[in-house]
Amino acid sequence: MTPAAPGHPLLARRTSGVLLHLTSLPGRHGSGDMGIAALHFLDWLALAGQSLWQILPLTPPGAGHSPYQSPSAFAGSPWLVDLDDLVACGWLAPLPDAGFDTRHCDFARVIPYRLRALRAAWQGFSEHAGEPEKAALADFTHHHAEWLDDYALFMVLQARHGPDWPDWPPALAHRDPRALQSVRDETVGELGFWHFVQWRFHVQWQRLREEAHSRGIHIVGDVPIFVAHQSADVWAHADQFLLDAQGLPDVVAGVPPDYFSATGQRWGNPLYRWDRMALDDYRWWKQRMAHLLTLVDVARLDISAASRPIGRSRPTNRRPRGGIGVPARVGRSSSRFGKSSGPCPSLPRTSASSPRT
Repeated sequence: MTPAAPGHPLLARRTSGVLLHLTSLPGRHGSGDMGIAALHFLDWLALAGQSLWQILPLTPPGAGHSPYQSPSAFAGSPWLVDLDDLVACGWLAPLPDAGFDTRHCDFARVIPYRLRALRAAWQGFSEHAGEPEKAALADFTHHHAEWLDDYALFMVLQARHGPDWPDWPPALAHRDPRALQSVRDETVGELGFWHFVQWRFHVQWQRLREEAHSRGIHIVGDVPIFVAHQSADVWAHADQFLLDAQGLPDVVAGVPPDYFSATGQRWGNPLYRWDRMALDDYRWWKQRMAHLLTLVDVARLDISAASRPIGRSRPTNRRPRGGIGVPARVGRSSSRFGKSSGPCPSLPRTSASSPRT
């Protein structure tokens, strides 16, 4: 239940809701997605008199199938795309029952299955889509180019050279313009695939969000305070993170020992160079928050980095006890985010000792 809070209508009254990630919904394609089960869940929320759906991150999962280690802080998870909607669009042949366990999500099997279906849908779209659909995709790609181009290229390069971008050929790891353009010229179709998937994610999500609003339900989003090292965000903005000359983290994030863990927690995320971010008035953070607020109605900043110390340790130190606690600057910096983009509706932050998945 959210307490009363000034500044935004949604936070100015007591409300209640349910926390549920989309993957937890039932579905015949191995995991929950933005299909019919999500609509049924909205109906259930409305019947139960709830007005908030807290969704947790919708970003693509990374290491450990965790959305808190996502390859992008902007992209939507491809594995949440409703495949039946692609069938209805005429771009994907009807999918037979794959025999997934309806009580358990086996991501090691689900992700390759969904990836094959998405690639088949991209081929179907390329061959059969009309001009209005192709124009809609082009408009989406142009409108979101600032993050989408880097994300799509990052996914292509990971498939070619492995997940760790500092291990890529130096010209690609350090973003030599000619080397990147050469890859773009060679992989137009593959880049188009990742653009297509993001377009369909956003079309389906906005449709689902409208259905939620029609039932009086608002969406609570999630802002993991740190991002993954193996992400398009760090690769494309390496100068704004504490990295060495090879692109590896100088130090990584965690939490010092506390009541939750006697040895602390080692999350492994690179830390921000707030002094560098200040030079462009926190442009990346402002873009991140503005983008998220086109998808959700209110956001939870995870974690309470403004008031609690964040752990900092060397990447080679596997135990966080060997690190140090340093005060994070998120509170001071985040107060700047709203100055150019208007009020940012946010829920109270979670405790700095919250467990990570």
